[in-house]
Amino acid sequence: MTEHGNTPRIRYDEGCLAAHALNVIGDRWALLVVRELMLTPRRFQTIRSGLPGISAAVLTQRLSQLQQAGVVRHDAALGVYALTESGQGLLPVLQAMCRWGAMHPGHDPRRFISPTALMISMTAMIDAAAAQGRHVRAGFASGPDRFVLSLDGDGVLRAAAVREVDADFTLAGSGNDLARAVYGPVRLNDLAPGGIALSGDADAAQDFVDLFRLR
Repeated sequence: MTEHGNTPRIRYDEGCLAAHALNVIGDRWALLVVRELMLTPRRFQTIRSGLPGISAAVLTQRLSQLQQAGVVRHDAALGVYALTESGQGLLPVLQAMCRWGAMHPGHDPRRFISPTALMISMTAMIDAAAAQGRHVRAGFASGPDRFVLSLDGDGVLRAAAVREVDADFTLAGSGNDLARAVYGPVRLNDLAPGGIALSGDADAAQDFVDLFRLR
């Protein structure tokens, strides 16, 4: 990766556009750093908390490379990193990778999943046909993170980070507990004692999570 607008560091010496994209964002951890910034700007340590396997040195290097590539910008005054328009354009890539990964064996949902990773996976894995015509605002809370996922009748699920949740219902828990609530076979009422807190319309919450399956 090099400065925005310049030729990226050559990892793959090909004219293929996919190879060119990998020259820009193909380093280890790069796309996952982008994932953690997809819904909201974050400070260094908050990014790292969503990537428990990354070292501080490697994260520093990836952020620097992504800045040079024009994918990430750093607001030194606020101490936060955010995606540029180019970085935001990687959302469909992450969603496609979620759908592709779900078709291949070996995925272990018991491993760590960050709240942001879960929100993005939900936008990819929703049953769009079943979601058609539905209007729902679903709230999710995990540690300091707050999200609202919205269905507006077109079958497309949109995720946004928020300061305060204004939704039909809110599910609260760790990323893994929330993933179990969304993708697992157990109904929400039976999960409540096991780390999930549900407030608001319980029937609407159950109807909403029934729209998701890991294929």
